[in-house]
Amino acid sequence: MPQLFHHSTNTISRLTIYGAAFLAVWLAWAVYKGSESPYLTDVNLAKDQPVPFSHKHHVGELGLDCRYCHTAVENSSAAGMPPTHTCMTCHSQIWVNSPMLEPVRASYRDNRSIEWNRVNAVPDFVYFNHSIHINKGIGCTTCHGPVGDMPLTWRANTMQMGWCLDCHRQPEKFVRPRDQVFSISYQPPSNQEELGRKLVKEYKIQSLTNCTTCHR
Repeated sequence: MPQLFHHSTNTISRLTIYGAAFLAVWLAWAVYKGSESPYLTDVNLAKDQPVPFSHKHHVGELGLDCRYCHTAVENSSAAGMPPTHTCMTCHSQIWVNSPMLEPVRASYRDNRSIEWNRVNAVPDFVYFNHSIHINKGIGCTTCHGPVGDMPLTWRANTMQMGWCLDCHRQPEKFVRPRDQVFSISYQPPSNQEELGRKLVKEYKIQSLTNCTTCHR
């Protein structure tokens, strides 16, 4: 019986199969990396705001405590946004004619909240409680990054499930003393894991990785 296919057909078939497998792996890798890109996660991208509020100035330079504005963070699931009268505590006395602060003055005059653009958020199907994390010794900068260096606020971490699970699986790597939770200059000590294991026991921290912990 005469040969139906040329000898090169075997080589072409192998190259096609290997090429398809390589392409599938490359596409999976590209999708995975794309899901972590700033284009989708907004990491390190500062959002435009009605007023260019600077954490670097207010927190890093003036030394305002996080709780001065985010008053509910120790007792509520949400950290809370400051009402305009909190801003006016100072700005009724300083920078009173600044054009940049006119939206703040208008909000105060009209009793209408400033519509800030959300920077840090988890999806609606995820339950997150600030007060639990604060009271278990997880610092503001652990999740929100170096806020004291941010002239405009940006998202420092992806807020994706894998990132959350890194901490939930090994909380000893991230927990800090409660009196340092609101410190913007805190740096983990060289014996962080040893200290962390002690604090995990003292604060009764559980390594919660069950789906229902966050997906309720």
